[in-house]
Amino acid sequence: MRRILVTGGAGFIGSNFVHHLVANTDAYVTVLDKLTYASSEASLAGLPDDRVKLVVGDIADAAVVEPLVAESDAVVHYAAESHNDNSLSDPAPFVQTNIVGTFVLLEAVRKHDVRFHHVSTDEVYGDLPLLDEVGSDPKRFTEDTPYQPSSPYSASKAGSDHLVRAWVRSFGVRATISNCSNNYGPWQHVEKFIPRQITEVIEGRRPRVYGDGLNVRDWIHTDDHSSAVWTILEKGRIGQTYLIGADGEKSNVEVVRAILRHFGRPEDDIEWVTDRAGHDRRYAIESGKLRNELGWEPKYQDFDKGLAATIAWYQENEAWWSPLKHETEAKYAAKGQ
Repeated sequence: MRRILVTGGAGFIGSNFVHHLVANTDAYVTVLDKLTYASSEASLAGLPDDRVKLVVGDIADAAVVEPLVAESDAVVHYAAESHNDNSLSDPAPFVQTNIVGTFVLLEAVRKHDVRFHHVSTDEVYGDLPLLDEVGSDPKRFTEDTPYQPSSPYSASKAGSDHLVRAWVRSFGVRATISNCSNNYGPWQHVEKFIPRQITEVIEGRRPRVYGDGLNVRDWIHTDDHSSAVWTILEKGRIGQTYLIGADGEKSNVEVVRAILRHFGRPEDDIEWVTDRAGHDRRYAIESGKLRNELGWEPKYQDFDKGLAATIAWYQENEAWWSPLKHETEAKYAAKGQ
């Protein structure tokens, strides 16, 4: 697999995967990205021109997709509309990109018999009860957990997962799927939870927490996500789904208090805001299949260390995120968040 097409490779998780490929393999990478508000050419800065090529285009446009797939050994599909709040305001782009775009890619890899890996989310499974509601038997998502999406975003990702499985079974497409927990790390848009709170503190304001702050996410550093995806691409069994997680369960308020500690601020220096509609309570990943079958392990097993590295990145790259910040906060303010 010397020639890899990465869709959404100028976005947060996709660009980190491209950096991982360049640093750890000899692959040549073509990035296909629409360069929407959540993507940035700057996220690919410093990568060698003879190893990485950016093509600006839409995954739902077959005329763009097919020739790029035809010249590739594998496609890693990150491109997605992914922000829950935005999907509640306008679901249409989520259906177009996440479902129609995945269909176009599947038809292209089917035609040219190209290996395909589809990157999905744990949000397709709905949510889990909080730990204090289940006692000594905390449940986690597994590859066999039924789908129960609760937002237009997670429903569109669930639909794309089903398309991949159908194309494997019906047409013999050589595909795998991974469902990952919440990522954090460099190049993440300031609309997302962790970078929003970090940049609020950097700018001297109080971080903001939805509702009671007890919603739990299973955090994983994006470097670990990248290494897991590459492991699946190399070793994963065709037609299989692998859940990617790093045992990083933290409530929203725990994360914000950790950020405040890093800045030497009081842990209760928080602004509480209106909860989000349909806000899932808890996500938790059981990644035993990936670890036991393919031998993968996360590098960032200490959340505080990964968070410290992420905070340092945002402190050092204010020129990248600052122009995005005002518009993002204006949108949140309009919704009372």
